[in-house]
Amino acid sequence: MSQTVKGVIARAKGAPVELVDIVVPDPGPGEAVVKVEACGVCHTDLHYREGGINDEFPFLLGHEAAGTVEAVGEGVTDVEPGDFVILNWRAVCGQCRACAKGKPWYCFNTANATQKMTLTDGTELSPALGIGAFVEKTLVAAGQCTKVDREAEAAAVGLLGCGVMAGFGAAVNTGGVGRGDSVAVIGCGGVGNAAIAGASIAGATRVIAVDVDDRKLAHAKDFGATHTINSKTQDAVEEIRALTDGFGADVVIEAVGRPETYEQAFYARDLAGTVVLVGVPTPDMKIELPLIEVFGRGGALKSSWYGDCLPSRDFPMLVDLYRQGRFDLDAFVTEKIGIGDVEAAFDKMHGGDVLRSVVVL
Repeated sequence: MSQTVKGVIARAKGAPVELVDIVVPDPGPGEAVVKVEACGVCHTDLHYREGGINDEFPFLLGHEAAGTVEAVGEGVTDVEPGDFVILNWRAVCGQCRACAKGKPWYCFNTANATQKMTLTDGTELSPALGIGAFVEKTLVAAGQCTKVDREAEAAAVGLLGCGVMAGFGAAVNTGGVGRGDSVAVIGCGGVGNAAIAGASIAGATRVIAVDVDDRKLAHAKDFGATHTINSKTQDAVEEIRALTDGFGADVVIEAVGRPETYEQAFYARDLAGTVVLVGVPTPDMKIELPLIEVFGRGGALKSSWYGDCLPSRDFPMLVDLYRQGRFDLDAFVTEKIGIGDVEAAFDKMHGGDVLRSVVVL
């Protein structure tokens, strides 16, 4: 039988979120119902509320989540009731052209639940990133559940479901940061600090944090930044070059998603260096670069989708690093809040007062 639980929706563009009753159906073939234990408040959820993703309102918000599998549908074998899982929005299909080429982290046909969660009047909900986890229980495709160590703290490891994985993977998977590399990260929110932590863990010897907020730069040092630059008062490109013997960084990660910061990243890298865009731009943004500079500098200009992660490979590894004390996921959790506090968390996000607010259920 279906269940009725409490969840947070965005009913209309720009309107405050609402805590309402949500109807969750029993899992069908290939699906699972997960009892959500914690879910981070990500900027992507705010994008949904503001209509920046699409206009398929009402949205069931939340996607950076961890919880316990309550029930599974027919044909599900990878997880079972009682498993502690992190939810992901890349449930690889194993059959598309990316998977067939042995690159499942690019899967072009990822799965979501077939059935819809609804309001009590039958109105279908659009779950954020195919998850929808500001809710006591959620329905997902079973492939969106990645089993990890039960002893891990849900509020911390749930953040691997989006922002932290995106940043860490941008450095390690997309940027290929290795021992002895110099790395600059522009934008030191949750994603940028995860990139800093990833670069440090991967063996980078110089990790340069760039932001306009001294509070964020102080946080960046906690995650492994060896140098900081406030680009409000300093020329970021000149300072990065000065810190890298005049050459520029081997890898520059842009975690803001704006033309001006991308241009900084482009000019702050060494010859044959790599630029990684992991910040999410809006559809109207454009950038213009001299084509001779694109050619003459060589290297690579990359975009990082979800940190080019493979959840079944990367989530357990990062949880192990966390459990070993080598990756401080707890440091990303600024505050733990209730399910009715999401709107206030958005306000704090706007003010730059938090890395992550985490809803604990």
